[in-house]
Amino acid sequence: KMKFGCLFAVLCLAVGAIAGKYSREMNDQKPSVDGKSTVEFRIAKLNQVWEKATRMQLPPVRQAELHSDLKIQEKDELQWKKSKAEGMDENGEREAKLRRGFNVILAKYGMDGKKDTRPLESNNLKDHDIREGDMFDDPRLDKLWNKAKSSGKFSEEEMQSLKREFQHHKDKISEYNIVMDTVSRTEEIHKNVISPLEGEVKQHVLHQKHTDLKDKMRDLNQGFERLRKLSYEGFSEDSEFKEPRVIELWEMAQRANLTGDELDSLKEELKHFETKVEKHSHYQEQLELSHQKLRHVEALGDNDHILRNQERYNNLAEKTREMGYKMKKHMQDLTSKISRKGLDRNEL
Repeated sequence: KMKFGCLFAVLCLAVGAIAGKYSREMNDQKPSVDGKSTVEFRIAKLNQVWEKATRMQLPPVRQAELHSDLKIQEKDELQWKKSKAEGMDENGEREAKLRRGFNVILAKYGMDGKKDTRPLESNNLKDHDIREGDMFDDPRLDKLWNKAKSSGKFSEEEMQSLKREFQHHKDKISEYNIVMDTVSRTEEIHKNVISPLEGEVKQHVLHQKHTDLKDKMRDLNQGFERLRKLSYEGFSEDSEFKEPRVIELWEMAQRANLTGDELDSLKEELKHFETKVEKHSHYQEQLELSHQKLRHVEALGDNDHILRNQERYNNLAEKTREMGYKMKKHMQDLTSKISRKGLDRNEL
């Protein structure tokens, strides 16, 4: 009987080890050796999303954006795995946030299995295809945009800057709606929960999601106020920055009770960040133009010409993804730096 018990224990251990190894291998993928199917990401589910996106033939700029979003998700998930192994994130808060981030990516690129009612292409170069009156799919934004446009207050260059501001706000509304949607779906599941312990965990996750939503809503309201002010008063001469994301970070820093020296040092860092954002936008435009040229050359059918253009397009796509990742990572770092300093200052 004793022998049988030992044998059973050994078998259980072996099965457990195999299962653990299997789930690890499923998640931590290694690049393939044969070089035929190079694995883009080290986490299986991110690879599956990328492969699906390649099959869906997303527009080039969207595809590059997706790649950099997945790269950020990969970085965050690998960091989380390391900290979980060190016994951190006991209440699963970071894990829930990562899952939410992943759901946001799926919904943002129309891969969440839902019929997507959002316009497929949010490509700034395609604006002439959209009916002028409702460019931003949001009545409040469209009304404000049309008012600003007909006011005659803005030069052509300022109108471009203003359009970037509006586009940025539209993207934030879309992300808010996605998070809102995942919250309502989690609440549906929460209603049907059986085990009380599981219920407590879900309650905690839901509370965190609601906090997230409140923050996003406050952020949206502040953003809309800024747009309203800009549309009525125009751009001020002494405006520190031009890029919407950078302006938001600067305003966030000014609200965070930082010292004069900290603000000065942050202003310098934000100038570098703004250069990065502008460079990324430039690459996106070049990528779109290169894609159009490649389609044109393919239609003509000259193989040498096609190969040359394909190579240029591939290089640009690679560069755009890389720039997108660096820019998003820098934005993440700046946001947490400002929040952290603001918190430290408030605790003093």
